[in-house]
Amino acid sequence: MTISSTRAVASTAAAATALLLAGCGSSGGDAAAADGVGVVAAFYPLQWAAERVGGDRVDVTSLTPPGAEPHDLELTPQDVATVTGTDLLVYLEGFQPALDDAAAEAGDAAWDAGQAADLSLTAEPHGHEGETEEEHAEHADEEAVDPHFWLDPTRLADVGDALAGRLAEVDPDGAATYEENAAALRADLEALDAEMQQGLADCAVRTMVTAHDAFGYLADRYGLEVVGITGLSPSSEPSAAQLAEISALVREQGVTTVYTETLVDPAVAETVAGEAGVQTAVLDPLEGLTDESAGANYLEVMRADLATLRAGQSCA
Repeated sequence: MTISSTRAVASTAAAATALLLAGCGSSGGDAAAADGVGVVAAFYPLQWAAERVGGDRVDVTSLTPPGAEPHDLELTPQDVATVTGTDLLVYLEGFQPALDDAAAEAGDAAWDAGQAADLSLTAEPHGHEGETEEEHAEHADEEAVDPHFWLDPTRLADVGDALAGRLAEVDPDGAATYEENAAALRADLEALDAEMQQGLADCAVRTMVTAHDAFGYLADRYGLEVVGITGLSPSSEPSAAQLAEISALVREQGVTTVYTETLVDPAVAETVAGEAGVQTAVLDPLEGLTDESAGANYLEVMRADLATLRAGQSCA
């Protein structure tokens, strides 16, 4: 046999062995793990929860790029194609209006995390500046659902549990894995909740003044009161009268810190702080991570927020 013939036989044997090994490795439930269940998450907290619950069995992408304000999300045609072609879309209805129509096109693949989070809080929306007294009176009773549930760790844990069930419908072979991962996620979030309960139990100042009204669920969970300068959406513009009213409240309530954010221009919050003669500090609503975030993931940033709140609210 020639040298070239020997090489050909060896090559053929190696190829056959590779095919045999590949066939063994792709059988049964391992196929889903190898290929990955495609999950599109609307923005960071949902992305993080999906990654934790899905583990190695899912391939998670976020529609909101790092450093972008999720309220302002606009979808490209490619984004719409991604949404309508994914195995599972994890989103929050009403939080990003540009996504709601695409979610409708995604049909059964779209999963609204708000159902599991129990969005029970409402707030009076800003954004009627410049109206006459009659026009303002017409909107006086308006309330909007507060979507920022993830700042209450126990609600995010509930979403993780429900997401495990939804992923199991898409990938039944992974049901046990998803349930186990959701339980581990809940344990981490309940530990965080206990730290926050203890850390915020005895604060001299109970009123939080924040750049926008994103901390309602956190305040509700831990016995604080929140005043958002720009309402539920950071893009709304408060009137001069509203700014003066908040500045007066800061002085009356003994507030020592007005909180700015990582993804929102701090100018308005800094104006209120300057008018009231108090300091500012960064409190992250965790709508997205940036290089300036005080941690690499949800848990780290929430613990940094806890430290910021303990200082800003004069907690014992």
